[in-house]
Amino acid sequence: MSDSLGRALRCLFGALLLLLAAALLTAPTAVARPQAAAPVPAATLTEVTGFGANPSNLRMYVYAPANVTAHPAVLVAVHYCTGSGPAMYSSTEYGRLADRYGFVVVYPSVTRSSKCFDVSSPQALKRDGGSDPVGIKSMVDWTVRAYSADTGRIFVTGVSSGAMMTNVLLGDYPDVFAAGAAFAGVPFGCFATTNGSEWNSQCAGGTVIHTPQEWGALVRNAYPGYTGRRPRMQVWHGTQDDTLRYPNFGEEIKQWTNVQGVSQTPAVTDSPVSGWTRTRYGATGDRAPVEAISVQGVGHGVYSNGMGARVLRFFGLDGSGPAPGPDPQPQPGACRVTASTSPWSTGLTASVTLTNTGASAIDGWKLGFTLPAGQTITSGWGATYAPASGAVTATNAAYDGTLAPDASVSIGYQANHAGDSAAPGAFTLNGAACTAS
Repeated sequence: MSDSLGRALRCLFGALLLLLAAALLTAPTAVARPQAAAPVPAATLTEVTGFGANPSNLRMYVYAPANVTAHPAVLVAVHYCTGSGPAMYSSTEYGRLADRYGFVVVYPSVTRSSKCFDVSSPQALKRDGGSDPVGIKSMVDWTVRAYSADTGRIFVTGVSSGAMMTNVLLGDYPDVFAAGAAFAGVPFGCFATTNGSEWNSQCAGGTVIHTPQEWGALVRNAYPGYTGRRPRMQVWHGTQDDTLRYPNFGEEIKQWTNVQGVSQTPAVTDSPVSGWTRTRYGATGDRAPVEAISVQGVGHGVYSNGMGARVLRFFGLDGSGPAPGPDPQPQPGACRVTASTSPWSTGLTASVTLTNTGASAIDGWKLGFTLPAGQTITSGWGATYAPASGAVTATNAAYDGTLAPDASVSIGYQANHAGDSAAPGAFTLNGAACTAS
């Protein structure tokens, strides 16, 4: 072979190598994608695989009734320790209720040996931090795609470990879930551990006690900067629970009333069933911001068939429509709030005007709002403010508690800030949303 031919072949071979390398560098990288979302067979509990990010290897089961509605609601039903998705399906009535009302039910299922959900690791207690909450969020996303579900009507309920996960999911994903119902659970963050253990004996024993503000801060810190609507919460507990002891019931109430920015004093107390004490916070109707049911003389197995219908009533999935029933809570539109701030380097003065736009006089008011992160109230007028940061409730002074229709009251406060000097963007009056302007 001549030298010139050899050089030509070597040049050609080199050029081919360069082209191959360039092709490899620019070729798209294979990315794992969720399985194409399509409805499952009707009226049959069906396992779905490849539903999306699933760092803890959960399994997903779906039940969709034959009469699933257009843009249905989605209910996530979370099992107890030693349980499974199919066990939760067979031991609760949510499948039968779905047949009646047309929503879709998702049953997550643990594969780790304990068959308990992770409600204790740092990853689980942070939005998109990893572990079980991420997998459950992927299940919700898959179901929304498959059924064009109504993203404003995503709900979660659970028993024991599933109740604890209900608390966790509402903290991690307040923008996903509209409400939750927890049977024999503990507050968000109560079971937290840093040593890899799934069990927290102090929390289980009911000895982890915090102020409402401290409990609320644990929830808010799961999704820093979030200022949107918070899910409503229904909690159930037996007074003789010796697995997750009864003091956890009161701590859950403290946590979720603080997160909702409503008073810890019940708006109404009743006994819908003998041995039950039901308290509602922030409003008196079936869709109160927080509802709590204490069941006298019952242990850890507080959930029983029939309670699911009360869960659906609280969620609004029982066909009763948006009106909360015979004991209505105040509806949005009965109040208007205008708020502004005058800031300086590290402080601000806020002016707030509350107007009663309803047809009836208001006798005693509590105005709820959430301060932007980094703001702390140092003084105020026209109301008492508590707590000083986070979800705040302004309670009327003795001289301005009555508001006639179309009447207004002006209040205000001074606060420190860490850079965000904005006024709150959303308000509630005695638990009902106000129009903000």
